[in-house]
Amino acid sequence: MTVIRQDDVTQSVADALQYISYYHPKDFIDAMAAAYEREENPAAKDAIAQILINSRMCATGHRPICQDTGIVTVFVHVGMNVQWDADMSLDDMINEGVRRAYQLPDNILRASVLADPDGKRQNTKDNTPAIIHHKIVPGDNVEIYVAAKGGGSEAKSKFAMLNPSDSVVDWVMEQLPKMGAGWCPPGMLGIGIGGTAEKAMEIAKEALLDPIDIQDLQARGPQNRAEELRLEIFDKVNKSGIGAQGLGGLTTVLDIKVKDFPTHAANKPVAIIPNCAATRHAHFTLDGSGPAALKPPKLEDWPEITREMGDNVKRVNLDTVTPEEVKTWQPGDTLLLNGKLLTGRDAAHKRMVDMIAKGEPLPVDLKGRFIYYVGPVDPIGDEVVGPAGPTTATRMDKFTRTMLEETGLLGMVGKAERGQAAIDAIRDNEAVYLMAVGGSAYLVAQAIKKSRVAGFEDLGMEAIYEFEVEDMPVTVAVDTQGTSVHQTGPAKWKEIIAEKA
Repeated sequence: MTVIRQDDVTQSVADALQYISYYHPKDFIDAMAAAYEREENPAAKDAIAQILINSRMCATGHRPICQDTGIVTVFVHVGMNVQWDADMSLDDMINEGVRRAYQLPDNILRASVLADPDGKRQNTKDNTPAIIHHKIVPGDNVEIYVAAKGGGSEAKSKFAMLNPSDSVVDWVMEQLPKMGAGWCPPGMLGIGIGGTAEKAMEIAKEALLDPIDIQDLQARGPQNRAEELRLEIFDKVNKSGIGAQGLGGLTTVLDIKVKDFPTHAANKPVAIIPNCAATRHAHFTLDGSGPAALKPPKLEDWPEITREMGDNVKRVNLDTVTPEEVKTWQPGDTLLLNGKLLTGRDAAHKRMVDMIAKGEPLPVDLKGRFIYYVGPVDPIGDEVVGPAGPTTATRMDKFTRTMLEETGLLGMVGKAERGQAAIDAIRDNEAVYLMAVGGSAYLVAQAIKKSRVAGFEDLGMEAIYEFEVEDMPVTVAVDTQGTSVHQTGPAKWKEIIAEKA
């Protein structure tokens, strides 16, 4: 009879969450390194380089891979012979581990979980509660799978109740363009088929815990329908040309994972959940001997990569930039931003738009300025700011026209594509949208030399900050004419890939 102590669960969960905040799984690093070597689109290759450089920096500096340190999902398999030395419920033990991990002074993780989701949306301050799935299984130990899932990739999850005769592959390929690049490809797609609506979503999420092994499957060949689907969808998704960060290229997914479950004769539930470039999960077993110990990876597991700056790189002074200069920027240009850069995301934008509607003055003058969609991690030690990568820009689309027309805002910086309404507003106001690479938060933070709160301090990580940046790398994603690289890039590379076939 195995006795599992309460604090062994709590401390193991806390240690695992800290571990995955700064260590990518080795299989992910290997797959990304192979994608980097294979990539032919310079913009996509540079995006992958930034992700790999950021990953290595986080591994050595023990700081978060992404500023969005995720909502925690835990799968727990409890052996039937286990006894507990505990006065808390299993869920409370796990949530105490989450609390410890996210409030650890040496590596504070951003608390992103909000209670009252359709009301006050008040931050719980410690990222609890986790989403917990339990299984009671034969055996005398406890297996725990811990994952931290970013909101940008979680937002791109899809579900449908297909007819029994409908094609899963066709449905997946139909959803892919709707997902955009906000899930930060290249990553993985977890696909759940069968069961009921909630079961399909659960097994899609669980599938993402499996290692990247598509090349092994390609070598040996499929042995069941789920493996046939993996190979077919993997091939078709990568032929789509979406590429890293949606810029167009040869690698959109590193692997496809499929799990299925028996379902009702009248139904075919299907779910897609993507895993982003901040792939974060760990697995450990508790056998009564104490907390789990996760082995740190070796530094040589990361490839030595230096970014190759092309001829189209331009340094920009944000303090003196003019609308005339912005008009010279071409889609796909790499810019290095210098000077004062404002920040603001969902809550700040909503508050500003509401104030504009009421005729109230804003806390900052946005005329001729650039705003960065970001919610940074709190700094530690002598840091100016913690990891500060971009958040998904499409969430700000509904505010864009008002912001451009009513404030004189000149440009925006964010993650992934913009929707057509935002593109139209950018074109009509001769503004610009610049893309920073999702999954390179610690690397981006190194470019931030000063930081101060400029407005809405009560919003915490969603407050308006003013950063002073030096050589912050971005790509011109929508120019003043409304040309979007997220439309032109994938279309171009889909044709190139088809010609190669």
